[in-house]
Amino acid sequence: MSESAETASSTIRNPRAGLLAWLLPGLGHAMLGDRRRGMLAGGGVIGLFLLGILIGGIDVVDRREDGLWFVAQAGAGPIAWVADAANAALVANGRFGGMIEAPHPNPMAPPDAVVMVPAFKGVAHPNEMGTLFCAMAGLMNVFLVIDAMSRRPAGAAP
Repeated sequence: MSESAETASSTIRNPRAGLLAWLLPGLGHAMLGDRRRGMLAGGGVIGLFLLGILIGGIDVVDRREDGLWFVAQAGAGPIAWVADAANAALVANGRFGGMIEAPHPNPMAPPDAVVMVPAFKGVAHPNEMGTLFCAMAGLMNVFLVIDAMSRRPAGAAP
């Protein structure tokens, strides 16, 4: 077998490191012995995700309303599912802050049609930026998962 074929077939060396990297960003690299890389990578992903929530509010992670964005955000690991559950439990149903009337999205709706939305529903550019930050954190972690799976443990012979 040629060297390039052998290298291509053995790129996934450690799927367990990939799983750990998804569960807690940076943990896969730390398990492989590269703690510094793991701390920097994990801090970057978690920091970017939390910054997105800080900018746009907890409702930037919403798998029911923003399903496609949530696919990217879920790459950050269970933190995305926890944020979505917090959004569903606190904000989306009005438990935190109550519900307020909003203009009906359909201009042809009868004038007495009422739409109720959560009082803490994020809108406009801050919400969009928060959604984008959380999605970028998830996509960044997908690259880190792939990197952790394809890396040799520290000290292993090439």
